[in-house]
Amino acid sequence: MKKLRDTTLIVSPDYLQFIEDLKARVISARVTAARAITHEAILLFWDIGRGIVEKQQSHSWGDSVVEMVAADLRRAFPESKSFSSDNVWRMRQLYSEYADPSFLAQAVPKIKKRDSGILGQPVPELEKTAIWLQPAAKSPPDTAIEFLRQLVAEIPWGQNLLILKKLSAPAARLWYLRATARFGWSRNVLLNQIKASAYERAVTEKKTHNFDLALPEHFAEQADEMLKSSYSLDFLGLGKAVKERELEDRLISRLQAFLLELGYGFCFVGRQHRIALGKKEYFIDLLFYHRFLKALVAFDLKVGPFEPEFAGKMDFYLNLLNDKERGPGDQASIGIILCAEKDDVEVEYALRSKANPIGVAAYHLQSKLPGELKGKLPTAKQLADIIRGEMEGGK
Repeated sequence: MKKLRDTTLIVSPDYLQFIEDLKARVISARVTAARAITHEAILLFWDIGRGIVEKQQSHSWGDSVVEMVAADLRRAFPESKSFSSDNVWRMRQLYSEYADPSFLAQAVPKIKKRDSGILGQPVPELEKTAIWLQPAAKSPPDTAIEFLRQLVAEIPWGQNLLILKKLSAPAARLWYLRATARFGWSRNVLLNQIKASAYERAVTEKKTHNFDLALPEHFAEQADEMLKSSYSLDFLGLGKAVKERELEDRLISRLQAFLLELGYGFCFVGRQHRIALGKKEYFIDLLFYHRFLKALVAFDLKVGPFEPEFAGKMDFYLNLLNDKERGPGDQASIGIILCAEKDDVEVEYALRSKANPIGVAAYHLQSKLPGELKGKLPTAKQLADIIRGEMEGGK
C-alpha cells in the first residue's frame, strides 16, 4: 500500500469531482443515520469502496488513491472516526471481494429464490427490497451485487470485517452473513460460531435423519436446515462424560447458550415433559417448539453411543405428542436423539422403518481440535473417503 500522495491526481477534475461526490454521499448518509445508523453506515462504506474500485478501473488510478481518499474525507469530516486509512482500505476490500465475478459465480447459486434468510424466513430489510435471486445463469450480475450490498448492510461493520478476515469460501461467507443478520449475533458470538464450525455442522457435514421419508418435500428441507450434524456443548465446561440427568441439568442451567447452539426459532417448552397414556406416564427429556417450522421438537439425551432401540422409543414419543399435544395448524412433531457418538449406517437402518421424522446428532463437550490445528488435519469424512478409495483400489 502506497502512502505517498499522488500529485498528478490533486488537480485532476475527475478526482476533484470524485471527492465532491463522496462528500455529498457522506452528508446524505448522515441525514438518515439517526434512523438506521448501522444499515446506512454500511451502505455508505460499500459505496465508498465501490467508488474507489470503479474509479481505479476506469481511470487507471493506483493504490495511492485509497490513502488520498481517506485523508481528504478525514479533513472534510474531522469528527468522524470512520475514515482512517485502514478502514477505507477495508471498504475497498468489502466491495472488491463481494463484487468479484468469481465470488458471484460461486455465491449466487447458494441463494435460492425461496430463501433469502434462514429456514425460509427472509431477512427483514431484504424482504422490503424485494430482491429475489434466480439461479446464477438467470441472475444479472447487478442484481446479485445489490443483494449482497443489502445483506452486508444488515450487520455491524465489525461483524462484516470478521467474516472477511476469518472466511474465504463464498458459501460460508454468505451463510454467516445471513445467520448474523437473522440471529443478531454479536462480534464475540459470531467469532465463537466460526470457531465452532457452525456452518459446516449446519450445512456441509452429513446429517442423519429420515425427514425425506417422513415429511413433505418442502417441510423436509426446512427440518434439515434446523438440524445440525453435531452440537457443540463446550459451553457446559464439562471435561468428561456425565450421567444423563446431570447433562440435562447443565443444559437447563445454560439454556440461553444451548438455544444459541440449537439455532434461531427454538422456544423452550419444558424438561421431563410429562405425557400420560392410560395409567402410565412418559417423560420427554427436553421439549421445544419451533416458531418457523410450527412443530414440537423433542430431544432425547443419551450419554453413550446411539443404539437402534432409541429410535423406537422416540417414534413412540412422537406418536403421543402428535395425538395429545400438537396444536391446530401445527406440523408433525420432530424428534432429535442427541448422543455421544453415532454410526451413520446403523442410524440409517434404525430410522428406515420409522413413520415419524427423527434426526440423530452427536454432541461433543470440548472443541475437537485446538484452534491452531483446525483446518490443517483431515476431517472424519475425508479420512473415510480416503480409506474407502484405497479399499476399492485394492480390489
